[in-house]
Amino acid sequence: MRRTAPIIILTLICALLVSMAAAVALGPSVISFGSLFTSDNAWMILWEIRLPRVITAALVGCGLAVAGTAMQALFRNPMADPYIIGTSSGGALGATLAIVLFAGTGRTVLAFAGAMIATFTVYFIARRGGKIPVETLLLSGVALATLLSALLSFLMYTAGRSLHQIMFWLMGGFWNISWNDVIVALLILIGGAGIYLFARDLNILALNEEDATHLGVNVERAKQILLALSAFVTGIAVAVAGSIGFIGLITPHVMRLIVGPDHRFLFPAAALAGAILLVWADALTRTFTSDMPVGILTACFGAPFFIYLLRSRMKA
Repeated sequence: MRRTAPIIILTLICALLVSMAAAVALGPSVISFGSLFTSDNAWMILWEIRLPRVITAALVGCGLAVAGTAMQALFRNPMADPYIIGTSSGGALGATLAIVLFAGTGRTVLAFAGAMIATFTVYFIARRGGKIPVETLLLSGVALATLLSALLSFLMYTAGRSLHQIMFWLMGGFWNISWNDVIVALLILIGGAGIYLFARDLNILALNEEDATHLGVNVERAKQILLALSAFVTGIAVAVAGSIGFIGLITPHVMRLIVGPDHRFLFPAAALAGAILLVWADALTRTFTSDMPVGILTACFGAPFFIYLLRSRMKA
């Protein structure tokens, strides 16, 4: 632990509050504090559109960052991420099934089920002798994502009138967010809190599994619970906002450099940073690009970061 970690976390909390306030005000029409008292339209835009959208973006960014941090620690693999290893694709397939077959009913449940199945599938394929090699993890994730993409394409081919809704939803964004979506997204906090309870176990697992067992950690049980919680958080995020990539890859790496590897501080720091990142990504796309899907923007800066990590690891 670095002595400055608590101060950094407090700074990130303040930065998130400022970011959310700024994001609420920004948009095609800027909302000033005074206009809330002089214009009914300004208050309606703030309460019905901007505020639930910003809160949901913060919760989704928080959830993806926490899930990414947990997966990187669990697999002891810096390339692990809900988007890269297929968890998001599984959630997207489940949610798309709900849209096509049930007009969106049960989208959250099916997204969670899809994310869970995809995560455990990659885990069992990539696991060799208790370890998860980088190459095996990436190839397993790519192979599974390709299969899930084929199934998604088939569903889109047979979707009929739902095709347009599925296309925009898969790109990732917060266009039609309401307070009902905020309530669903709050489940991310429950899953994130469950993951945080394993911060000490993950610190011990960073040594190796044998030492962790000697120190009283039930390794296999911890892995299964953490995978389930990570899939739960990712499934909720995908059900609410669609497929948004690389948040869970970037923020854990950056925050690990700043606050250190102690997961008691890394989890909250990554969660806050992920929330800030996605709040600003949504605000920028909403303000300057006519509400372009936010998943496009995160992929634009996330993919080069992933390539940089891969090249750095190859050199090492």
